[in-house]
Amino acid sequence: MAVLVSLDRASKAQGTTTILDQVSLGLGDGDRIGIVGRNGAGKTTLIDVLTLRQDVDSGRVTQATGLRTGVLAQMDDLDPAVSVLEAVVGADTPEHLWRGDAHTRAVLEGLGVETLLERQVGSLSGGERRRAALAKLLVTDLDLLMLDEPTNHLDVEGVAWLAAHLTGTPRHKALVTVTHDRWFLDEVASMTWEVAAGQVHAYEGGYSAYVLARAERQRQAATEEAKRKNLVRKELAWLRRGAPARTSKPRYRIEAANELIADEPPPRDSAALQHFSATRLGKSVYDVEDALLSFGGRALLRDVTWRLGPGDRVGLIGVNGAGKTTLLRVLTGAQSLDAGQVRIGVTVQAGYLSQDAGELPDDLRVLEAVEEIARVLRVGREELTASQLLERFGFPAAKQWTPVADLSGGERRRLQLLRLLMGGPNVLVLDEPTNDLDVDTLIALEDLLDSWAGTLVVVSHDRWFLERVTDSTVALLGDGQLAALPGGVDEYLARSRRAAPSAAAASRRPAGDSRAERKELQRMERALERLDRKEKKLHGQLAEAASNYDRAVELDAELRAVVAEKGEYEHAWLVLSEQLTG
Repeated sequence: MAVLVSLDRASKAQGTTTILDQVSLGLGDGDRIGIVGRNGAGKTTLIDVLTLRQDVDSGRVTQATGLRTGVLAQMDDLDPAVSVLEAVVGADTPEHLWRGDAHTRAVLEGLGVETLLERQVGSLSGGERRRAALAKLLVTDLDLLMLDEPTNHLDVEGVAWLAAHLTGTPRHKALVTVTHDRWFLDEVASMTWEVAAGQVHAYEGGYSAYVLARAERQRQAATEEAKRKNLVRKELAWLRRGAPARTSKPRYRIEAANELIADEPPPRDSAALQHFSATRLGKSVYDVEDALLSFGGRALLRDVTWRLGPGDRVGLIGVNGAGKTTLLRVLTGAQSLDAGQVRIGVTVQAGYLSQDAGELPDDLRVLEAVEEIARVLRVGREELTASQLLERFGFPAAKQWTPVADLSGGERRRLQLLRLLMGGPNVLVLDEPTNDLDVDTLIALEDLLDSWAGTLVVVSHDRWFLERVTDSTVALLGDGQLAALPGGVDEYLARSRRAAPSAAAASRRPAGDSRAERKELQRMERALERLDRKEKKLHGQLAEAASNYDRAVELDAELRAVVAEKGEYEHAWLVLSEQLTG
């Protein structure tokens, strides 16, 4: 096997923190490597070093001669002045060539980029730009493909498509990906690198194999991190009990896994939690009846009835733009219905985690910001102080006195989540809670939720997290209806695959009297132009307010709202235009 890139005793520091300490490793032709580690451990830095985007302080980095490398960074470098078509397939590529290439067409369709081709890159939302940048890499012949958080801005279907594509007939010889999406990591990686304390530890297999090997290593070393060891054992026990398909691969050492979890109880006692939830919440939590809600001429909810009881743990999935966030806002009272009603139980104390970073007290230190809400949190039979909870979520004692204003985006997200939990809600409504959280923090959150008694509603594209913390799944399928899915995400993906041919056939049916529809289409186009102008203006204001943090936060929240509204209009416009031109 040819070696593509190698590190020889490479060291790299950032400020006073050592990211790589005398690290030696090799990356070969055919390798499929997933990189995990805590936020700030150096995962992105490792990618930058391997691709020569950053120099090492000492040691040597060697690349094969003529190596063709593609990198999906967290910030893309697409030219905002060109069209998406030019950015993805190149300005000089004849149309008949890329349209005649089945691989290119599959990538454009799989990532939902085919509908964006005529638009300017500068007019795209952050998620659309991300998908365009990923498409550009996937249609290119490469020796080495490096992906930093590729599942960001992809829904469950998009993540499943990307995993299948990368393990099918991709146009690259080797793959390295940084991701916190454990299901995706399990699907695409044949080796896992853990970046921790300046070292890179290699494990055969994807995430499931990594969990097993890590648990064994911790047991054999008898480390002082007993709590972390218990969390890994718990995750392994759930993996073996609840996800047998993932543990059927030949590389697993099943006997060792069974020995490790022989005395490990199920992750949570659902019956006990249900009983305790009923004492906290009574009989009723949320009763949504005959709900009707339209946006941009499209019905997001049509005669939807949904009842949530005490102790229910529900995952909500659906394509981007189907209305998942809107439905959560309906539950919390932030969004009113066009018709129907939502009855909320009198004892409900809801905690809502939105996708926005949220307001945080920048004038306080981390520990003070948590203790401002409460000093102690009771979870099941356990009482946790604010300091203990912070430690569990990746804020060691020294970090707890850091000013909130100095935290990174991922750290702010963790703090937002902790403040929500410390409020003692009996209902948790979580919108993409896994965004910006590393794998260790996700495990800690799952462990905490195992003992949390209340009603839980989660929207997430992180399939592993959904399957781990919820007991049932419902889906918005894009037709305004809410469907119960006893088969979970697998059933949702199967339904989506079956619906695709019928949707294509429907789009080819001749349209009837379309005067009203064309008028509505023109109205939406005017709205999109208005939102485009507003988005560009906000980008300019954000750049000017770079040194004024409070103003920047305010503008960022406004920008997110505009982008979300624009996304809803774009989805509605696409549906209606397909009906008119089909």
